[in-house]
Amino acid sequence: MRHFFQTVSKAGLNAFFFCLIATVVLAYHFPAWGVEDSFLPLSDIANYGVSIIFFFYGLKLSPEKMKEGIFNWRLHVLIQSATFIIFPVFILLIHYFFATNVDQLIWLGIFYVAALPSTVSSSVVMVSIAGGNIPAAIFNASISSILGVFITPIWITLLMGNEYAQIDTSQVIIKLCFQVIVPVIGGLLLHKWLGFLTERYKTLLKLFDQAIILLIVFTSFCESFASNIFANHSVKQVLLLSLGMLSLFLFIFGVTYGLSFLFKLNREDRIAVLFCGSKKSLVQGAVMGRVLFPDPVLLGIVLLPLMLYHALQLIASSIIAEAMAAKSKL
Repeated sequence: MRHFFQTVSKAGLNAFFFCLIATVVLAYHFPAWGVEDSFLPLSDIANYGVSIIFFFYGLKLSPEKMKEGIFNWRLHVLIQSATFIIFPVFILLIHYFFATNVDQLIWLGIFYVAALPSTVSSSVVMVSIAGGNIPAAIFNASISSILGVFITPIWITLLMGNEYAQIDTSQVIIKLCFQVIVPVIGGLLLHKWLGFLTERYKTLLKLFDQAIILLIVFTSFCESFASNIFANHSVKQVLLLSLGMLSLFLFIFGVTYGLSFLFKLNREDRIAVLFCGSKKSLVQGAVMGRVLFPDPVLLGIVLLPLMLYHALQLIASSIIAEAMAAKSKL
């Protein structure tokens, strides 16, 4: 039995994996706990937790390593190309061959997923857990969020052939600064005096990272279940769409893995490419969706693939990151 648990642990099926499953089940039975207006401020706690995570990431980094990461242009080009070019072009090709088999509004939602920027918090957390290049992950995830404010509406406009309202880019950038950039800079400035704490409490910080991921997963699923986002779709449709979203994540993950070898990147850089290039942001997707798709009915359908992709990417990438971390210790 002990050998069995050691084997499944190497595959990423450890205690954290089962906590993820339990989190989804808990969200299904108690969705009111994790919604935005819940009596428990879990969304706010998750936001503050993300800022604390990035503070300690900054504390872990030396200014010299941060400077080196900025000039790693091959890594940056690969991540941003995967996010904003490979993703949407692949979906357009799939649509060309299989357009008649799927509802066109679902196709629009899938393309919307492909056109979105990468996540910031979960991408960097996964890179950290797997033992990747954290400065590169922070830089690329932040740049992706800013670029997405401009690139995503352009992709959607080209696809639908309509003009849409302008998105308030200032609000997105301000939120990004306060939640990510300011904590990282604060940590960097204190690295000289307090940097040793990140090594001393490495295990506790990893557990904190995992706790915040579980909280993000919980609140995401709570919002989905509370909004009855699955109500107008049969179980078969939702399962097939879920399978499609998981396949999309794994395909892009595989493509970025192959390209990272083609670009001759080292292990730490490859990990940054894998987790930053394959993730999509639910937060920015929901915010921009309200502008790009003002019809609430249309928005609900369009956001369905994004909700599924977001949840599945967290679960899948968590398993992979834990497996990579375990493998590096062998």
